[in-house]
Amino acid sequence: MSAVTKERDDTRFTARLGTLLAGAIAAGSFAGCAYQSAQTGMATAPAAPAAAPTGLQVDPPTPDPRVGLAPGMFDAGEAIWNLDLVSTTPPPDPFVGKTNSDLAFSGAYAIQGNYDGVQIWDISDPANPRTVITYVCPASQSDVSVYENLLFVSGEGFGGRLDCGDQGVEEAVSHDRLRGIRIFDISDITAPEYVANVQTCRGSHTHTLLEHPGDDENVYVYVSGSAPVRPAEELAGCSGAPPDEDPNTALFRIEVIRVPLADPASAAVVSSPRIFEDLIAPPTHGPAPDDIAAIEEARERGAFIIEMMGQEMVLPEQAAQQMLGQIVAQRGGEGAPTAADSAALREALPSIVAQMMGPQGDGDGPEPGPTQCHDITVYPAIGLAGGACEGYGMLLDISDPENPRRLSAVADSNFSYWHSATFNNDGTAILFTDEWGGGGAPKCRASDPMEWGANAIFTIEGTEMEFQSYFKLPAPQTPEENCVAHNGSLIPIPGRDIMIQGWYQGGISLIDWTDPVNPVEIAYFDRGPVNPDRMQMGGSWSVYWYNGVIVNSEIARGLDILELVPSQALTRNEIDAANSVQLSHLNSQGQPIFEWPATFALARAYLDQLERHGGLSAARIGAIRAELAAAEGMSGSARAGALRSLADAVDGDAAGAGDAAKVRRVAQVTRGLAAMGM
Repeated sequence: MSAVTKERDDTRFTARLGTLLAGAIAAGSFAGCAYQSAQTGMATAPAAPAAAPTGLQVDPPTPDPRVGLAPGMFDAGEAIWNLDLVSTTPPPDPFVGKTNSDLAFSGAYAIQGNYDGVQIWDISDPANPRTVITYVCPASQSDVSVYENLLFVSGEGFGGRLDCGDQGVEEAVSHDRLRGIRIFDISDITAPEYVANVQTCRGSHTHTLLEHPGDDENVYVYVSGSAPVRPAEELAGCSGAPPDEDPNTALFRIEVIRVPLADPASAAVVSSPRIFEDLIAPPTHGPAPDDIAAIEEARERGAFIIEMMGQEMVLPEQAAQQMLGQIVAQRGGEGAPTAADSAALREALPSIVAQMMGPQGDGDGPEPGPTQCHDITVYPAIGLAGGACEGYGMLLDISDPENPRRLSAVADSNFSYWHSATFNNDGTAILFTDEWGGGGAPKCRASDPMEWGANAIFTIEGTEMEFQSYFKLPAPQTPEENCVAHNGSLIPIPGRDIMIQGWYQGGISLIDWTDPVNPVEIAYFDRGPVNPDRMQMGGSWSVYWYNGVIVNSEIARGLDILELVPSQALTRNEIDAANSVQLSHLNSQGQPIFEWPATFALARAYLDQLERHGGLSAARIGAIRAELAAAEGMSGSARAGALRSLADAVDGDAAGAGDAAKVRRVAQVTRGLAAMGM
């Protein structure tokens, strides 16, 4: 097996579980791990199959061309609908065979995390992305965010070094190890300057940058760490004890870092909010049919089987080999593991997993809930955050940035691992993703339930969240493709909630969830499996809209850039109105509020939506379009006068309209155009 193939065979689940288990052994014993596995929550009735919102007509290709695509690394078969693939760029040589992760954006640049560092692309010409710098600095998983001249990078792996060296860290306790947040000055983006790091007890699996309104002197970083608690000998004050033994335990909390913009080197943890207080472990769903069959087959061939949260699963081969290698090393041996080594590991696994699970109940009451979040999305414009916290989805009050406070929490037995969150633009709904299987497993097989590994959409009623529906990628994927709901972002289509989302090797999907009860897919792009014979990691880690383009971080294949194209579900006017929104930077977990400048495209986009959903008579829509066109052909006071008259008339149309609010938006935009003298 080549080095490239071996590296690409590292699934995210293997990376998480293997690192945790091997870390316990590297510490010199099978004790000391505190790990909270994926959990699920209170049962929710399964949703009916998704249907299109009233008036939204979609006719996807039949049969679905995503089914049966040819495999290949850089020559796989492709299926695309209602999108245009502008460019696809392979990873630079140092990152070939490594794992690409999340994205952030600043100016003309896309910043792509990688388990071995950071890749910066100039995407000013989307058809020809240009490498700016490949910055090698290992420490999985290199979650990235940016603010002005500062770049923040997460580090959680045991091999990350303070000096960015690639030699790793072998010692169980080392002051050379980096687990936390790295801070770089990117004033010269071609030469990032490493200015600071902030170490945390559990490292940083992900982080969220909060630009808090009214505070122009600091930014805040919310850190979500999922690794075992490091020894106090490595970082003072770290404890993995249960709360009843140590009220200062590093479990059951997140970390808040304050970064003074005038002196980022003085960044430090300022609070550790315990947002999980009083939560109990929610119930779980069982394994899927194909997983039951795989476990039995693995048992017959002698693979290692572990039980987590009452469910059996196969210990990934790479994790098993890492652990066996550590056992061989501990006994001073060399070469391949012996039968006795395998027996020792098999005997020790139950206690290892039990210790990894962290504090458990005493058997007389409910087990404790999650000990950390996977990801937190802040929406500063509305003062709220969505916490995707393993067994729960949370709504948080972030009005005090140093002390986020839990308002409510929801759970669902159909969800396995609450992974990420996205608000709609007006803050009345929130979408959570379920990373069932940890991202490194095929969870979009034809036999997998459509409510598992999906999105769950909730409306926000005061401080509570009310379940509305599920959405899952509708095209079944093969057992050779890791596939489950993952990262995405809103696209600023005015008047609609439209999100582009990555599904690992399920590709990317464009979802309209304007009607939260009936989300519907309106576009997609997919490739065939990376490997035709076995599950090998690849696909879309994250895909985000940024200033008119859709940028996809492909785990194995590099960077894709796509664009929206008009379709029966999306007009040219709607696309042009979306593209009028220009951002200086974007961190998807620091969600910006979209505001549209007054343009003729915006007015026409609203008219297109009124036509699509029957919100105003066809005759009146035609007349307004004609008057807009006539006014656009005028100039100066004549244009302004024509637009003011039209706006007054359209305001009058609202009274008898089927969608009065949207009619008023047309009038408002038209009046804005008049005021601009366009």
